[in-house]
Amino acid sequence: MTERYTLPHRLGMGGVPIGNEFRVTTDLQASETLASAWDAGVRYFDVAPHYGLGLAERRYGQFLHRQPRESFVLSSKVGRLLKAGPEHRDQTLMPYSPSPNIEIYDYSRDGTLRSIEDTLQRTGLDSLDVVFVHDLSPDNEDALPKPWLELWPEAVEGCFATLCELRDQGVIKAWGMGVNSPEPIMKAMEDSDPDLHLMASQYSLVEHDYPVETVFPRAREKGNSFVIGSSLNAGFLAGVHRYHYGAKSSVISKERMDKRRKLAEMAFDHGIDLLAAALQFAEAPDVAQAVVVGMGRPDEAIDDMVAMDKPIPVEFWQDLRSAGLIHPQAPVPG
Repeated sequence: MTERYTLPHRLGMGGVPIGNEFRVTTDLQASETLASAWDAGVRYFDVAPHYGLGLAERRYGQFLHRQPRESFVLSSKVGRLLKAGPEHRDQTLMPYSPSPNIEIYDYSRDGTLRSIEDTLQRTGLDSLDVVFVHDLSPDNEDALPKPWLELWPEAVEGCFATLCELRDQGVIKAWGMGVNSPEPIMKAMEDSDPDLHLMASQYSLVEHDYPVETVFPRAREKGNSFVIGSSLNAGFLAGVHRYHYGAKSSVISKERMDKRRKLAEMAFDHGIDLLAAALQFAEAPDVAQAVVVGMGRPDEAIDDMVAMDKPIPVEFWQDLRSAGLIHPQAPVPG
């Protein structure tokens, strides 16, 4: 088996917020957030062409190109190419981003190579460390040009094979799926040779049964591992009225609202911060290499970094398990 890459950092900064996905973030706010994250010790940065349709990549590059390249880890994504033109005025995919681009899905070899080159040009950097195949997933079928399984063969022969070559040549260090559903991760482990997946919207204090029971055991067999994204459910566990990537006006189920309330009450009873519990829970599995959190303000970067090391008594986890709030086999810190 190919020797697998190990991320050297526990916490990563996610680029969704400074891509203006949920709200307008100014260039100054983005710069201050990146600087705050750096000063707090963040050295892993995750981004994608999709985040602001190039906006997040440009903002990352404006900051990161001033840092020694060997001092940080950068992951981005392939599967979407950006095309500038007046067509962007008629689409509402990223209403808060001033980007002139539209997206074109492409999981071919040429599309993969072009996507990587475009990311390097937008960031002004000379290399990527990790590449994730973005949103080739059943939850994204409304946006994909075909059902994801119809696109899959082209991705295996084109995108996946190309990323294996780039990894084996040392051009990148690792690759995997970057998706919000488990099916593509499971299928990629059977049909190709990935290393490291961005598991988004699948593993948090609110929902985590399927990874514990199915995805993680298979990953152990294949020598695969994960970056855990959306461990706060896109802000839900931090108190935002939004679950995953739905709008703030979206209806959140009573079951999820009740679970958040119970988790918050348990955290209060133990005198701990639910943010710290959520991040540390996401990091606990042996197959989890890092946790990526969206950061859109300087204080968020500081709070997230501090939360990773806040003491949490073992009794808290025991009480969560006894109350049925976490899976009986879910790994916990310590």
